[in-house]
Amino acid sequence: MKKTEVLLVLISIVFVSCSRGYQQFMSSYSFKATDNMPDYSNLDYWAAHPYKKDPSDSLPKKLRKNFKADSAADVFFIYPTSYSDPDYSLGYNAPIDNAEINAKTDYKSILYQASIFNAAGRVFAPRYRQANYWCYFPKDTAAAKAAFEFAYLDVKAAFEYYLTHYNNGRPIIIAAHSQGTTHALTLLKEFFDDKLLGKQLIVAYLVGMPVRPGYFSHIKSCDTPDETGCFCSWRTLETGYVTEYIKNENYKAIVTNPLTWTDSIPAATRKDNPGSVLRNFSKIKPYVTNAVVHEGVLWADKPKFFGNIFLRTRNYHIADYNFFYLSVRNNVRRRVDAFLKTYDK
Repeated sequence: MKKTEVLLVLISIVFVSCSRGYQQFMSSYSFKATDNMPDYSNLDYWAAHPYKKDPSDSLPKKLRKNFKADSAADVFFIYPTSYSDPDYSLGYNAPIDNAEINAKTDYKSILYQASIFNAAGRVFAPRYRQANYWCYFPKDTAAAKAAFEFAYLDVKAAFEYYLTHYNNGRPIIIAAHSQGTTHALTLLKEFFDDKLLGKQLIVAYLVGMPVRPGYFSHIKSCDTPDETGCFCSWRTLETGYVTEYIKNENYKAIVTNPLTWTDSIPAATRKDNPGSVLRNFSKIKPYVTNAVVHEGVLWADKPKFFGNIFLRTRNYHIADYNFFYLSVRNNVRRRVDAFLKTYDK
């Protein structure tokens, strides 16, 4: 595949309706809700885990020389959708042991996104029976809701296993993208928001999905680059562009600028962007694009890379992290350091 073709894949996304009925949805399951949860004592059920070598351990070449792993904190990463068959050949939820889907997860989301966090703490990313990609904005809301709720049961079970067997009072970062953020929102609400565990939350990166104002009762959006116990969120579109589904939202989503990390500076130039990771994971490319907070979204100018003249999409969803790879990585480290100065188990 040509370099430009891969880049087009990397930064393109479509949201469409799924129109199958609820009864068809239930009969299409390759497993039922009464099935046992995945056995999270088995490392095979983790896409990333500190007790095994996986793509989240990878580093772009520029970062390898001075890399120092730090295990003072933990990162619980919930990856985005990698099951996107429009025919639902495997049901509305992906089997957890499908080799093709897992490889897609590992060498896209885990490599290009979860690796951002490997200098800040131990990375845990559970495999889960994700809802099919085409179930966003469904005509049949019951079918889609059931699929996402089913997927969340796995995420919750994995997090509970993590808390019981691995956490031991350590500070926690919740990081997610797209469908992962859908589940992270619920997870934070259930386990952290106005809960005792909230005192262990360093920060949550809720990327690729909107966070409605007032969704949390106690967790607020981060206002400064080193604030902790808060969340950051953004959705990236080309400057001047807004999708129809965002236009139809009856609220203005909370947006963090991933280059300035403060509400007081809503705009940053390309020169403020220390480095992006595009097709070539080993290479960090500076000044790829800018970032401007605008009416519930993050606007970014058309990215600069060889072959960008072929780029037609204006929705940069799948590059939400990668456009700002080094900036996010630096910010995670900064918040961990700030948290550890005051954290008392």
